[in-house]
Amino acid sequence: MADDSSSGFRAGQTGLIVRIPEAESSVRGWRERFDPAAQSGVPAHVTVLFPFLDESRMDARVHAELADMLSGHPSFDLRFERCGGFPGVLYLVPEPDMWLRQLTAAIAGRWPEAPPYGGRFAEVVPHLTIAQGQEDAVVGEIEADLAGRLPFTAHVSSVQLVVYDGVKWRERVSFALGR
Repeated sequence: MADDSSSGFRAGQTGLIVRIPEAESSVRGWRERFDPAAQSGVPAHVTVLFPFLDESRMDARVHAELADMLSGHPSFDLRFERCGGFPGVLYLVPEPDMWLRQLTAAIAGRWPEAPPYGGRFAEVVPHLTIAQGQEDAVVGEIEADLAGRLPFTAHVSSVQLVVYDGVKWRERVSFALGR
């Protein structure tokens, strides 16, 4: 959910994520300190599409289309065994990431008015954000800690729609993968 800025979230914003509860024991403390999304109530996750449609556009038709679309994608497993980074962002790398890329492409293809990250990046790289805007020494400390906690595997069987209410991100609905 990280938008690679501080906490520039806006009430009514929505996003589609896959929760990674298997990561919580390893990353929760770091995320609560160094990830604005975690500080705003988002669990450990990999973003499928952010920002998605404004909450005012989230009606029964959109929910039904998402449910139908996502039910056509199989559930899958991800393995997290290493860290990666963007400028100012430390994250865990989900492998293989093709299923996540396919979900993002399918949803963004259906709703082209909601390109991933507002169209700011030429390539969308699936990731589980741990920290943003930290000095190299802090990043090194986090990576050293995580080295002893990796690898782990996560099973992804649903996609969650989350909405920002102006204070916290809250899950609105979960869409099952696979028929």
